Amino acid sequence: MSPAHRRLLRHSLVFVWLATAIVSVWELDGQSRQLLATLPFNHPQVVTALVLAGAAADAVVGLWIALRPGRAAYAAALVLMGVMTLLATAIEPGWWLHPFGPLTKNLPIAAILVVLLHEPTP
Repeated sequence: MSPAHRRLLRHSLVFVWLATAIVSVWELDGQSRQLLATLPFNHPQVVTALVLAGAAADAVVGLWIALRPGRAAYAAALVLMGVMTLLATAIEPGWWLHPFGPLTKNLPIAAILVVLLHEPTP
């Protein structure tokens, strides 16, 4: 893969992770809270902590990929995405059938991460 293609894939992943972190916090009292409303432990402080922790994890991974790209960053992103996908599936399995594909989009993102993970480091 050319360095330009690798950069394009890397920058698109950085955008996804950082945008997700920002939107999660931006929508803290809106969609973020609604997504976790079905949890049995949906106390407002617990939900806030969960959203902020998820946003922080997304921001860390996004910045890691942006500033120190490499196998460790891509592997961490793949693990985080896998964990978040499993948690989201447990919370609301119907998201797999959502027309906008909030969970199905994770499959091509995983493919990009696997490709980058196996690319030789520059």
